[in-house]
Amino acid sequence: MIGLISATAAGAAARDRLAAAWPERTRVYEGPVKEAVRAAFAECEQLVCFLATGAVVRLLAPLLTEKAADPGVVCVDEGGRFAVSLLGGHGGGANELAREVGALLGAEPVVTTATDAVGLPGLDTLGLPYEGAVAAVSRALLDGEPVALAAEVPWPLPPLPVADEGVYTIRVTDRDAVPGEREVLLRPPSLVVGVGASKGAPTEEVLGLIEGALREAGLTARSVGRLATVDAKAGEPGIVAAAERLGVPLVTYSAEELAGVAVPNPSAAPLAAVGTPSVAEAAALLGGGELLVPKRKSAMATCAVVRRPARGRLAVVGLGPGARDLLTPRAAAELRRASVVVGLDQYVDQIRDLLRPGTRVLQSGLGAEEERARTAVAQARAGHAAALIGSGDAGVYAMASPALAEASDDIDVVGVPGVTAALAAGAILGAPLGHDHVSISLSDLHTPWEVIERRVRAAAEADLVVTFYNPRSRGRDWQLPKALAILAGHREPGTPVGVVRNASRPDESSRVTTLAALDPASVDMMTVVTVGNTATRIIAGRMVTPRGYRWQASREEPK
Repeated sequence: MIGLISATAAGAAARDRLAAAWPERTRVYEGPVKEAVRAAFAECEQLVCFLATGAVVRLLAPLLTEKAADPGVVCVDEGGRFAVSLLGGHGGGANELAREVGALLGAEPVVTTATDAVGLPGLDTLGLPYEGAVAAVSRALLDGEPVALAAEVPWPLPPLPVADEGVYTIRVTDRDAVPGEREVLLRPPSLVVGVGASKGAPTEEVLGLIEGALREAGLTARSVGRLATVDAKAGEPGIVAAAERLGVPLVTYSAEELAGVAVPNPSAAPLAAVGTPSVAEAAALLGGGELLVPKRKSAMATCAVVRRPARGRLAVVGLGPGARDLLTPRAAAELRRASVVVGLDQYVDQIRDLLRPGTRVLQSGLGAEEERARTAVAQARAGHAAALIGSGDAGVYAMASPALAEASDDIDVVGVPGVTAALAAGAILGAPLGHDHVSISLSDLHTPWEVIERRVRAAAEADLVVTFYNPRSRGRDWQLPKALAILAGHREPGTPVGVVRNASRPDESSRVTTLAALDPASVDMMTVVTVGNTATRIIAGRMVTPRGYRWQASREEPK
């Protein structure tokens, strides 16, 4: 919960805007400011104070305990100009909260945490349990000192400027190790514990069996990602409580699923009880991995431990048509998260300044789309956080199709939508896509012309607005005239046509003409051509396709 505190009418107005936008996340604290801050500090995970920073500092000073326990605090000035991350930037989430508050109120987020200021991810913000000298290792990264990354367990981390060797170390491990003086241990959720139990098995027995198995194998409970069992035991109190005590989800599988898993220690007892020869080992192994601890038994419970294979992450990111303000915040966040970025060289150049230090860039030229897709998937399969970038929307004539055709279910795939060229051009032209429309690429590099022609003819007969991608190149200059001729067989010569080149980029140009007047020679590969349907009109110089034909018929023809 986020506590909201204000002292003046202006502060209350901004406070109420935040409360209205986040009704489930916020609580307004009324009354004297000192008491309100004290109550919110004790009851909330985060605070937003619409007060001067000096006043907030004095109010907070007597309440501070320790970095790990204090809530995150954001201070918004009286004029609503700045959202300052004042306390708990990382641990309390104040840095991200300042950005959220700033976006909502139109304020500039102010984040002074050293790692954030230079674009480095904080070691305490990676979403993994951590131990050791976070401050010292972070300072070494900031100072450019060599910091080694020792990944005993591959895991998709964000980019870090690490070296092969160094006095300081970041170690990714699920081992029960003690960090060195200049070392940070990151604990990935790489362990799956399979659990079986007789009815009424005590929580302490189940938990004790698990903890003992981990301890004897030299593993840490902080890397347990989930407990797994058979569906029949989904509500067994001892198993449910053990998962709660470990702070991990409990996942269950059917007896049929578990019976299909080959295990080293099958048994007749669970087969008779729940229909599978193995619960603990099979539940842990389902999905793959290395069996680190074979089945162990207590009086009423069994457990087994598996290290699951690291699942890399592939984000397929659409960069939009080119303008930076049309790059979505989600796309920018994925670029900062990726440790490997794969893309066409000219697209990489567009976003290079958004990449964090330590990001590996794998770029190539035109004509290597399939190779880029394979490279990005291979990087994800190696356990990295990879981003495959393309212009517009990655799923529209771009990299999502070849990437997803290459990817299998051994990696996580995230699609990040982008503003397409058709949408960017449509916004410039007016509202040509106001009714049913279709996009067709005229490039026959991947699709036979016979197929393209059939689609153009179908769109013409269906009276759809048509946006042509890849309309004309130096070596391919006859397809656009042919496509326009097909449309002309079903539409009047005066049908509006919009031509937009380099939509949203500094050298953007656009014009509205007609089907009869369009000169195909004026079009190139950087151009999008949008041909209206029989209802499309030019109104005040803009293309407009009405949402309904009845609306168009009911009004006078524009003069």
